[in-house]
Amino acid sequence: MHQNMFTVAEVEPLITAGRTLLLAGEEQLMRQLPKGRWIGGTIPYFITSDQGGIVSREQLFVTDLTPVAASAAIEVYDRHRLGTIYTQNEGRDFSFIILPAASSVHASFALNAPHYQDFGSRPLVGWVAGVHLVEMGTATPKVFNGLSGTAHAQEAVVMHVTLPADKTVDVGILNIFEQGEGDTFIFPNDGFSCTDVLVNGVRENFAQYILRNELDTKLPLVADYYGALINTSFQNVEPDGKVEFYAPVFAGIHYRHARAVADYEATFNRQLRTLNPGGRTIVFSCNCILNYLYSGLQGYRTDPFVGPITFGEIAYQLLNQTLVYLEVHNL
Repeated sequence: MHQNMFTVAEVEPLITAGRTLLLAGEEQLMRQLPKGRWIGGTIPYFITSDQGGIVSREQLFVTDLTPVAASAAIEVYDRHRLGTIYTQNEGRDFSFIILPAASSVHASFALNAPHYQDFGSRPLVGWVAGVHLVEMGTATPKVFNGLSGTAHAQEAVVMHVTLPADKTVDVGILNIFEQGEGDTFIFPNDGFSCTDVLVNGVRENFAQYILRNELDTKLPLVADYYGALINTSFQNVEPDGKVEFYAPVFAGIHYRHARAVADYEATFNRQLRTLNPGGRTIVFSCNCILNYLYSGLQGYRTDPFVGPITFGEIAYQLLNQTLVYLEVHNL
């Protein structure tokens, strides 16, 4: 099963042969590809099996799903229709989704996904497309529908997959962060930003709190969602103003600042051993651009997890600073 970097010339015959593909790479590369059974999203950052973390603007990362896709349907969703993602295409076994960063559909999914009808009724996994960091604000993240050859900046592209009869899949996350032992934060509203927060039950300005207590904003807020630790990463802190996040906070949920991670590699490998990756078949994975930047993943290998480095990870809902993967099992 292909999970590696390829040139446009190497990807073309895979598409024309009818392979079912997930693609990640630069927009100008995907615009050169023939139509076929593929979806893609823009990003130039990757984790590979041979080079570890890399930046490439000349190659595409290819995930070949053909061995686990008996059939696949590709659809484009705007923010109004995305709430039907679980109720449409009944009978499919799982779905891949790619959202363009900073789009209306990205914001809508982040805020509303847990409230979609039949949320979690089948595996949903994917990522948020982005751009090279030096081009933020000038380049626009895009997703691609390979069937039509069209690019989209305000819609999501989704591949609904039916498995062979002898296979099943599970979605997993690997989160190296855990809640620290500090104060508890409860936000009054859902959203990507806040001004005030309840700190141990007392309302105060969150930006002032962060600056006064010298919180390391490279470490996310962590909440316990019914046993799953979910991160919300800091984007910007304005003194005496609002705090902005890369994913929304939700009202009424108890958050804590993450415990510091002294050694990403050691922590990652410790969690990896608990997963027993040698006994698993990983068909897709992605990791976060913030992990890549803050933990120095350039040149660092995370076998068996390879794939795009993204502006957000999706395992049923939007995640931050998390590795997401899909594994397949034989029945």
